[in-house]
Amino acid sequence: MNAVQLSEEANQQSRQILVAVIDAHPGHRRQVASALTSFYQVSDFEHFDQAMESLARTPPCVILLDEKAAPRLGGDPIALTRKMLKGVPIIRTTARPLAQLGDVARDTDACLEKPYRRSTLIKTISGLVNKSVETEWESLAPHYRDSLRRTVDSFNNISDLIDKGEPLVYQEITEACGPLVDAVSNHDFKVILSGVRGHDNYSYVHSLRVATLLSLFGHTIGLKGDDLSLLASGGLLHDIGKMTIPHEVLNKPGRLDDGELVVMRSHVPKSVDYLRLCEALPKGVLTVAAQHHEKLDGTGYPSGLKGSQLNELARMASIVDIFGALTDRRVYKEPMSPEDALTLMGERMSGEIDQGLLTLFRAMLLDAATPAA
Repeated sequence: MNAVQLSEEANQQSRQILVAVIDAHPGHRRQVASALTSFYQVSDFEHFDQAMESLARTPPCVILLDEKAAPRLGGDPIALTRKMLKGVPIIRTTARPLAQLGDVARDTDACLEKPYRRSTLIKTISGLVNKSVETEWESLAPHYRDSLRRTVDSFNNISDLIDKGEPLVYQEITEACGPLVDAVSNHDFKVILSGVRGHDNYSYVHSLRVATLLSLFGHTIGLKGDDLSLLASGGLLHDIGKMTIPHEVLNKPGRLDDGELVVMRSHVPKSVDYLRLCEALPKGVLTVAAQHHEKLDGTGYPSGLKGSQLNELARMASIVDIFGALTDRRVYKEPMSPEDALTLMGERMSGEIDQGLLTLFRAMLLDAATPAA
């Protein structure tokens, strides 16, 4: 099987963000690198000029620039950085109280006062990375831009609704997924997958990929209209329980211990419990959330369903979710190629997933990779 061109977008969706740290203090550079190790790639530099020479070849997504960092030949380091690395967000780090910075603080995208909390550092970087990625969407054609903007807004709004204990409005989800469904129906969805490359919200990126591939799967087997909308919405919502999982578990670089595994798997019942608050939610959307980790041989979770207990929708969702997880890039693993993922799913999961549907899914990816598509 030739390399599936679709994978060029898919397996770069959750790449690690490169954060550059420019600070003369070695202890601070080590602390930042350690704090970010489970989330981002980090390049640290003692000298400003050394940093600019290196970063000109490999531009970062964010720069942490200590206010004492100084160019060898003098000049304003912020202005020089803006000139050499256009569009890269800059976070000023300072040992002074932020209140003392005054108007100086306006020349950077954010300021952090040392010592700062790890959570504050991660939140600041994440906000700037996503802002940069989402700003690039404005240059896309309207239907691509609408698909990305509306799905990410809906996804983020759900987080606020969960915190408030308020149900989601299903019509808003289907409307948000409308441009995505149109793109899938027209075989014009690759730009959407490419558009989230570098986005820092892994749960959103994975969910958008599942929504895209699941609705494409449905389109391939002849589904249309509301049925495709259900699949796209189900994909976007299938993992929303992960919004309640601690970051240290969700992004742990090593194997989860037994306790952490219980916490991670709790995202399924949490998703279901929340989705049930929405009285207008179609049963199919709930099925996707509840059963995408179930397996035909009964070894899945949370209910250990098997065989005929899993309808076609659950079987499709399982295939798409597994494929997405295998080909995702995470902080703790490189992405598996689509070819290798499909081979593994066919050879090592033959008793776990529907092989007939897997054959259709494989053919779908090949078709999506052809120039005609």
